[in-house]
Amino acid sequence: MFDAEGFFAVLDGHRIQRDVTWRQIAKESGVSPSTLTRMAQGKRPDVDSLVSLLAWSGESADSFMVVDGEKPVTTDALANVTAQFRKDPRLPPEAKAAIEATVKALYEQFAKTRKAK
Repeated sequence: MFDAEGFFAVLDGHRIQRDVTWRQIAKESGVSPSTLTRMAQGKRPDVDSLVSLLAWSGESADSFMVVDGEKPVTTDALANVTAQFRKDPRLPPEAKAAIEATVKALYEQFAKTRKAK
C-alpha cells in the first residue's frame, strides 16, 4: 500500500524548501492543481500524477510503501535527515546545528517510546 499522506507531507517539505506555491508545483510537474488539492484532502493521486510528482520531487515510491500496516524501518533515516539540513545552503551553520540537535532529540525520544510499547 502507498502512504499518500506521507508523500504529501514530503511534497510540502519540498514546496517550503524550494519556496514555491502548490500552483507552481502543479505547473512544473505537469499535474493539475486539483490533483494536489485532492491529495491535501487525503486522496491518493492517480499513477500518472504520482510518477510526475515523484520525478519533480526526486523521491522514490519505495520510500512510501507500507507493508502489513507498518512503514518499513529505514535504519539511516536520522542520518539522511541530518545530511539534508547540512547540505542546505540557505541555512547558516548555527541554524543547521540547532535543527540537527532538535531532530536528534525528538527522534531519540519517540524511538524509545515506540520500543517501550
